[in-house]
Amino acid sequence: MPNLSQRAILMPSSPIRKLAPYANAAKERGIKVYHLNIGQPDLNSPEVAIDAIKNFDKKILEYSPSDGFLSLREKLVGYYDQYQIKLKPDDIIVTSGGSEAVLFAFMTCLNPGDEIIVPEPAYANYMAFAISAGAVIRPIRSTIDESFALPPMERFEELINERTRGILICNPNNPTGYLYTRSEMNRIRDLVKKHNLYLFSDEVYREFIYTGSPYISACHLEGIEDNVVLIDSVSKRYSECGIRIGALITKNKAVREAVMKFCQARLSPPLIGQVIAEASIDAPRSYAINTYEQYIERRNCLVDELNKLPGVYSPIPMGAFYTVARLPIDDSDRFCEWCLTDFNYEGETIMMAPASGFYSEEGHGKNEVRIAYAIDKQELKRAIFLLGKALEQYPGRVNI
Repeated sequence: MPNLSQRAILMPSSPIRKLAPYANAAKERGIKVYHLNIGQPDLNSPEVAIDAIKNFDKKILEYSPSDGFLSLREKLVGYYDQYQIKLKPDDIIVTSGGSEAVLFAFMTCLNPGDEIIVPEPAYANYMAFAISAGAVIRPIRSTIDESFALPPMERFEELINERTRGILICNPNNPTGYLYTRSEMNRIRDLVKKHNLYLFSDEVYREFIYTGSPYISACHLEGIEDNVVLIDSVSKRYSECGIRIGALITKNKAVREAVMKFCQARLSPPLIGQVIAEASIDAPRSYAINTYEQYIERRNCLVDELNKLPGVYSPIPMGAFYTVARLPIDDSDRFCEWCLTDFNYEGETIMMAPASGFYSEEGHGKNEVRIAYAIDKQELKRAIFLLGKALEQYPGRVNI
């Protein structure tokens, strides 16, 4: 039998999805599973999006342009303008989800062996995309005791060498919910400028900021316009994860032209997804307000209930709809699996993502889990109650 590639061997399993077989088995046994593991919003997509599907009348489902429909990119210019992000349609390349935007950014800007500095814990698929591009992630760890604030720039400087090509951030952050301050963003800007690095900035959660602090986009940072590659997606803001529409945005013409080669190789982004995304930009303001209010209620409920549990701690997330919580357990992978295989209370259990999968090196996040508050508030409250019951019974509980 032929051998697998080294790339395939190194590719990590998703901490978000790898426990799915255990969850499915639990459901087959008649157990209700509360999904805290994945950022799949339970809120309806905008009516204008559903209407766009119902009214879709094309007779041929043809290819679209490789960089996406011009009409969608023109509408996106107006969307970004409300966040003081000034763009032209040509600055925007429509991708098959934010995931493809990250992958194409890495494939375009990084050679095999090049290094990118990533504050961790970080979205697990960044590691998968880096491996796909042959790049190396150099982690710089933030800590739950400091609410996952950006580490000092001195620690970044220590990691920079002749192979360093960029810094990757997620703002607001998945998995921690942290929001970078203006001061932190300025420090990143200065470092990027000093060492002539790329700044890859994943900003798909900009609608979900729960503090009076302003949203500072990488595109707001002066003096590094050609260094910035912004990653975006409609998945979260319109509850449209399944249409797979994202965007890669940069003012760097050379990067755009190179990215287009990859876009042409995959032909085009999803046709119907673009139609839905374009319609969704016209969703009434009330849709965004209702979505925001739902998430802030859920956030407050989640953090309150978590921090009532003995030995459990969660900082208050300032954005997105996740938190990383510390639990009194020996091993988060074992605990999350045990919740699905061995535990239930009154026929119910919970599914969470072990935080170990959000670190690129083994041994970190072993007593942490990522929890998504993308389910109804009452279900969320019940799920945290079940977490408390699970912690009471778990044989690997430890005293903190």
